[in-house]
Amino acid sequence: MNPTNTAFGSWSGGRFMHFGQRLDEDRWKNLARRAYDEGVRTFLTSDVYGIGKGDELLGEALAGYDRDSYCLVAMIGHDIYDGMRAGAKGYARFTDPALRGPDGYAEYLERATAQCAERCRTDHFDVVMLHNPDSIGYSSPAVWEAMAGLREKGLAEMTGIAPGPANGFAIDMAYCLEHFHEHLSWAMIILNPMEPWPGRYVLPVANEFGVDILARVVDYGGIFHDDVKPGHFFRDGDHRTYRPAGWIEHGNEKLERMRPIAEKYGLTMLQFACAWNLSQAPVKSVGPTFIQEAGEDARPIEEKVSEFAALPDVTFTPEEVRQIFDIGNNEGCMELKGASVRHEGREPQPDHWPMRPELEPFAAKWSLDPAW
Repeated sequence: MNPTNTAFGSWSGGRFMHFGQRLDEDRWKNLARRAYDEGVRTFLTSDVYGIGKGDELLGEALAGYDRDSYCLVAMIGHDIYDGMRAGAKGYARFTDPALRGPDGYAEYLERATAQCAERCRTDHFDVVMLHNPDSIGYSSPAVWEAMAGLREKGLAEMTGIAPGPANGFAIDMAYCLEHFHEHLSWAMIILNPMEPWPGRYVLPVANEFGVDILARVVDYGGIFHDDVKPGHFFRDGDHRTYRPAGWIEHGNEKLERMRPIAEKYGLTMLQFACAWNLSQAPVKSVGPTFIQEAGEDARPIEEKVSEFAALPDVTFTPEEVRQIFDIGNNEGCMELKGASVRHEGREPQPDHWPMRPELEPFAAKWSLDPAW
């Protein structure tokens, strides 16, 4: 089953990523069931969320539903089995040469996928995505031959790639999509009306090579849920407190400039953000982060899921897509991760590395700035 236009990610609800209040297990599972009951038919998880706990909770939540009635997407790539957690940097990628060489990629991916599936109470995934790859993951034929093995073994119907979590990797994506598109049915990127850059540069590459896009962070840190306003209270440790000062004020100012287009189509602002994504080829699915904000008067997270599940079939005109982009254009707002000339002379890190000569033609071909 292909991912549907609406997708529920197990990162929602604050259990595995620090956004808003942390839902207890029962409420979290009921939230996933609510999504299904109201029409969402794609569910995403990653083995690194809660070191398998996200898989287990999603498996429990969906246990009563016909497996053929929904699309299940897994993301794997952080070695939670043989690797060690390095503080805030997380677990090493399975491609870390200190863990294994290319001859060990296939064994690891099969083992990690099978264990993830067992926790999800299934024997296969519709899509398995390479999660947060390092430079080896983007460029190694051995990695993608091993990913193909997941299809051959019946563990995955399709394979794909999910960069992140930081924004960037556009040059690496261009290289990967062009070289390994026969193994790539789906790619997950950050994209929303207030963060069109650099994700929009990936769209024409994916479109040329027949790779469908699942857009995440559609809500822009909750701004498009329309309940994060100036003076908003964040609990200690909320990841959004690391955003630059003024992001809420600037976000809400842009939100009001976009609102007339949403009202024209009878859309809530979250539905508006989803529709903007889905109005651009080859975006086929959207997955916001559902956040239970802190405070007694906070809007219930269940209401946000219902709003999302009721997403109308609206396609903006090319002129409206461009108008919205012009309002939200964030080009140059940050230093991006992945390959960049900014990292020349440095050792490659899991989320950034120097430009390699073979990447330069792809940067030029797709108008990607190596200095980003």
